[in-house]
Amino acid sequence: MRNGGRNVYHILNPLAPYPERREAREGRADRVGNHVVWSLTRRWTPQVWELKRIVPLVESAALSLQSLDQFGIAECARTLAQHLRREGFRDDLVALSFALVREVVRRELGVTLFGVQLIGGYAILKGLIAEMGTGEGKTLTATLPACTAALAGLSVHVVTVNDYLVGRDADGMQPVYDALGLSVGKIVQGMSAAERRSAYQCDITYCNNKELVFDYLKDRIALGNMFTRSHLQMEKLYRDSARLDSLLLRGLNFAIVDEADSVLIDEARTPLIISGERDSSYQQQIYLQALDLASQLDGGRDFAIRARLRSVHLSDVGKTRLTALAQPLGGLWAARRSREELVVKALSAQHLFSRDKHYLVSDGKVQIIDEYTGRVMPDRSWEGGLHQMIETKEGCAISGHRETLARLTYQRFFRRYMTLAGMTGTASEVAGELWTVYRLRVAKIPPNRPVRRDYLPSRIYPTAQAKWQAVVERVAQMHREEQRPILIGTRSVAASEHLSGLLTQAGLPHQVLNARQDRAEAEIVEHAGAMGRITLATNMAGRGTDIRLDVGVAEAGGLHVILTERHEAHRIDRQLFGRCGRQGQRGSCEAMVSLEDELIAAYLGRFPQLGRSVAAGRTLPRWLGLLLVNLAQRSAERLHAVTRNDTLRQDEKLDTMLAFSGRVE
Repeated sequence: MRNGGRNVYHILNPLAPYPERREAREGRADRVGNHVVWSLTRRWTPQVWELKRIVPLVESAALSLQSLDQFGIAECARTLAQHLRREGFRDDLVALSFALVREVVRRELGVTLFGVQLIGGYAILKGLIAEMGTGEGKTLTATLPACTAALAGLSVHVVTVNDYLVGRDADGMQPVYDALGLSVGKIVQGMSAAERRSAYQCDITYCNNKELVFDYLKDRIALGNMFTRSHLQMEKLYRDSARLDSLLLRGLNFAIVDEADSVLIDEARTPLIISGERDSSYQQQIYLQALDLASQLDGGRDFAIRARLRSVHLSDVGKTRLTALAQPLGGLWAARRSREELVVKALSAQHLFSRDKHYLVSDGKVQIIDEYTGRVMPDRSWEGGLHQMIETKEGCAISGHRETLARLTYQRFFRRYMTLAGMTGTASEVAGELWTVYRLRVAKIPPNRPVRRDYLPSRIYPTAQAKWQAVVERVAQMHREEQRPILIGTRSVAASEHLSGLLTQAGLPHQVLNARQDRAEAEIVEHAGAMGRITLATNMAGRGTDIRLDVGVAEAGGLHVILTERHEAHRIDRQLFGRCGRQGQRGSCEAMVSLEDELIAAYLGRFPQLGRSVAAGRTLPRWLGLLLVNLAQRSAERLHAVTRNDTLRQDEKLDTMLAFSGRVE
């Protein structure tokens, strides 16, 4: 069995201290060569017809399990574990394991796994990304390779995008693991070190990606530079309290990444950082002065905003004016570099980071909103004083300045797993990057039933006001005439609340799901498929949630999804559309966007003005609107790919410098 060119057929020694893969340093020639290899060999990715061979093997193995009672199932699992540890992932042993899991799922959960789920599980066990459509049962699919790897003695991490899914999946699948004699743990925010250590000691651990990487960084800090197996084993011999006993994780053996494109691609633009807090109360006056100076500078003349890069650049005129404005303040402001860095940070806080879009202010604290999930990240902060600058802008008490203790990109972290695999509904568009960065190939798994989702023509409006009015009219019409459930997707808290106000004015009852209501997510999503229900949601409704339709809804046409703003990757649009038409049910979706949306304004500059000038009525010619939207999305995707690549290279370069100086990451 191979994982993107890595030979992982032989089972690892589960007793080895902290196993992880050593990173290979790649130069420019290596990266170019890898891209060429991908281009030439992508057609050799295992196809469905190759993976399908597991299905008849499982059916054959299942015949001997139907007559077993609970104790017989447990004994079969113990015997199978011994064979897997000795002989590895042989097809006949994998088939027996899958048959065993399927039988237990049927008995404990009352669900029968489909053939496509067996194929998806087989792809994951082979170290591939299984692309499976929304509603195809990825949560249950993951139990197949997870149980097989755990029975073989590997510690398994099932990685997903938020705490809600961690708890839901771990608790929901626990009866299956219990019946097979496997322990399951979960990692969520707020757990103590002892609780985390206990959870990671389990055979299978469910965790969200951020908590997992931060726990790994904590281990790296605890270990320092002594991070070889021989050192750890020697330490156990001569120290009563070896560092190995205080670590959180057991190493990086086998990872199954749910929503793999979100974790491995979308969130890989920014490194994860652990920082220590220093007293910075004395700096509040400096932040106030910086914001005051920034407010006296004129955009376009003194500074330029680069929205696509999320950066601010002072012009020569602006630098000269800043020098004059800061002269009476003296002290720190007399130093050119310091005053320019502080004012650029203040300009960034004022112009690039918006309340209810990039962050919330709750209980007097600034809380970051995850731009990919729409959820609040209460324990996270921006680095370099930016967080304190935004706190000052919002009139909050400033937190201590953060000093970086350890940092790591998602790319470098996940490449350290001995076996890495995953599943998602949208991976084809980034298959090349998944191979180049992670050596992961994508296997497209067919749906269990034919897709019956209707894609209605996109509507593009010249102004945001015209768009919101059209959305309200469309919702009112469907609600009045069809009574079908409607899911409306927005990109920010501010947009969701603006539209909520318009729906209220129109007398349309609805539910709002954004970062302010994230605790009620499960309840809101559970009822989003009810007849006549209108649900307004940010990105958080687009991933991992399961919208079940009430009786009679499918016959009426199913769930209807309205996208009110294109995202910076077409994959994310597909994820939201994928909320309807699951498992062969009827459903429909459409996009209603404007040329004043952030994506178009940020990536096309003056083109939206051109589009508005030629608009004869409330809507643009469809071909022109689609052209502008596609150009903006492609520009965003290219820029983000470059940003991810630059982030990885900078992290590798920094790691080399730290290693040379004797420090850790």
